[in-house]
Amino acid sequence: MSEQEMKFQEKKTATPDGEATKNQLYFAPHVDIFETEQEVTVVADIPGVGPDGVELSLEKNILTIQGRRSTAGKPVGRLILEEYEIGDYLRRFTVTETIDQDKIEATLANGVLKVCLPKAVPAQPKKIEVRIG
Repeated sequence: MSEQEMKFQEKKTATPDGEATKNQLYFAPHVDIFETEQEVTVVADIPGVGPDGVELSLEKNILTIQGRRSTAGKPVGRLILEEYEIGDYLRRFTVTETIDQDKIEATLANGVLKVCLPKAVPAQPKKIEVRIG
């Protein structure tokens, strides 16, 4: 194992828009973003989030990913050491491409969220016939 593989990465905290009514901790999930001519794909790591805990929205070209972690499944017993802070996930991106919102698809498997944002087909030039009369 190389030194690069052993580097520790700190969790980055995220802040929700507006004012919060409770002291909630959010983390920015690590993501990979891929683009082809047909779509933009966002892959986000959100471990501990179930399918019912994911909220996605695309509004005014802002893609928002929110994930609520389930507290179920924690081991029972006396906690000796805890290095992994528990919190929810929040990440926002500005999408510069025009996205076909009716065709957006998302899948969640093994703590990895994959969001496929198909690009809208640009309007094709059209010759308009002029009728007389």
